[in-house]
Amino acid sequence: MSQDASAMTMVEHLEELRRRLMVVIAAIGIAAVLGFLVSGPVLDLLREPLPDEFDTIYFTSPAGAFVAQLKIAGFIGVALAMPVILYEIYKFVTPGLMPGEKRLLWPFLLVGVVLFGLGVVIGFVVIPYALGFLLGFAREGVEPLLTIDEYIGFVTTLMLVFGLMLQFPVVLYVLARLGIVTPKWLASRRRWAILIIAIVSALATPGGDPFSMVILALFMYGLFEATLIVVRTMQRGAGGTKTDDDR
Repeated sequence: MSQDASAMTMVEHLEELRRRLMVVIAAIGIAAVLGFLVSGPVLDLLREPLPDEFDTIYFTSPAGAFVAQLKIAGFIGVALAMPVILYEIYKFVTPGLMPGEKRLLWPFLLVGVVLFGLGVVIGFVVIPYALGFLLGFAREGVEPLLTIDEYIGFVTTLMLVFGLMLQFPVVLYVLARLGIVTPKWLASRRRWAILIIAIVSALATPGGDPFSMVILALFMYGLFEATLIVVRTMQRGAGGTKTDDDR
């Protein structure tokens, strides 16, 4: 731990956390205002995955359409503010790190933003398949009536879940580079990782459809293995030879 961090009191840590949270909230708020201004075109885009028979979606309360646009604005706010969110996390944890450890975390910012964007795109691609599965339970006399606020809530939540869950390998990478976990430790707990990934995927996906859950779980597990390979490679490059932790 650096001397600056050890000199900070608990009150100072809490004040620093409060300041970082205020910056994050402000960034999301500003981005959400911008998102509200473009919520109309974004709404048209989000309606694209709907089956052809749902060319019209309804709202059942006077505020329904407005609430849907607020949800879109909130989604855009979080998405656009993600670089700021990750940067503020970085700035909050770096006072407790040595200079060498701080340099190791810089790639975390770029990779985290890229993976979040990739997750959102994957979530958007998954939407029609998730809808096809869930709407397939309709029967004669049981017809779906999609409301705009519920539909927008479903699709934005799905995309955010994919974006946030794809931060999982970034967390593993940072922990490994800081020496908190090792490749050997991660590999030896692969079964636990699979179980945790399956549980998180089941709980996180809105609607509970197995297609979204399986896709999310497969991507998370694939990134887990990719992160393990990257950390092993970097560790070998730094050490020059294999260690017990590499094997």
